[in-house]
Amino acid sequence: MSKKPAKATLTAATIEEQTAAFLKSGGTIEYVGKGKSGQIASTGSKHINLKS
Repeated sequence: MSKKPAKATLTAATIEEQTAAFLKSGGTIEYVGKGKSGQIASTGSKHINLKS
């Protein structure tokens, strides 16, 4: 029987280290308001016609 690989766990320290490294490399953090998407749509919305 083979063992499953151990699942990596994220800790607050790991997230803080990754965030610090991201900011140090020149990345920026942008606040996105509640109910808004941070994703920029490259195309318009697609309409689906269920009757055809």
